[in-house]
Amino acid sequence: METTLLGKQQKLAERPFVITLDFSKIQIRPRDRVLDIGCGTGRHACVAFTKGAAVVGVDRCIRDLEKARDNLMFWDVGTKENGRWELLAGDIRDLPFPDDFFDLVICSEVLEHIPEDRQAADEIIRVLKNGKNLVVSVPRFFPEKICWLLSKSYHQVEGGHVRIYKKTDLLRMLESGGVRKWASHFAHSLHTPYWWLKCLIGQYREDSPAVNLYHRFLVWDIMQQPWLTKFLDRILNPVLGKSLVLYLRKENNV
Repeated sequence: METTLLGKQQKLAERPFVITLDFSKIQIRPRDRVLDIGCGTGRHACVAFTKGAAVVGVDRCIRDLEKARDNLMFWDVGTKENGRWELLAGDIRDLPFPDDFFDLVICSEVLEHIPEDRQAADEIIRVLKNGKNLVVSVPRFFPEKICWLLSKSYHQVEGGHVRIYKKTDLLRMLESGGVRKWASHFAHSLHTPYWWLKCLIGQYREDSPAVNLYHRFLVWDIMQQPWLTKFLDRILNPVLGKSLVLYLRKENNV
């Protein structure tokens, strides 16, 4: 057992997760069907899996899906507490699932990449069961706007961000599809200065001591989660939070 725990600590240190959602706001029951669309390397899928859900992760990037597979296989230790998982290469605009199929849909940092965001929003709402939750996060307008102003390469790359959302516009689009917001918050305030600095110095430069030092600080913070940085992040999120997180529920009468 000691060897197993040591291996877990080493593996976590190699690939720390940045969790954007507040899972304490969402009730995930064993065997709930959870869709993590645009799952990337599986950061949110892993959390849902450890809560006993039947998780489906979908992404267009095969390399990210391979990393998500490795992460999920690590957490799939065969205990009764864990659920089931499956990974698919797919397009958010055309999901291969029936209507009203999932108990929870997570769409984190995805819609800002999709030119046809209205079509994407309709799809993730279509596959969600009535009365169940959709969680959407996107870059917040103010920090994102500064990144765009500081660096064209930040968004003018293949697969990059195609728009900056205002909260009211995003809510209008999502709620017109049949969901209603019941909570929201901002996240990752300590990450915002890092991205401003990275855009100012050069997004793809790897020789900046300031950027590299800040990156090491963020990795340390993710792994150690000291109370001081957690406190600072919480009080700074209303002002500097890099991500906007929306919690919405699908309703029959909308």
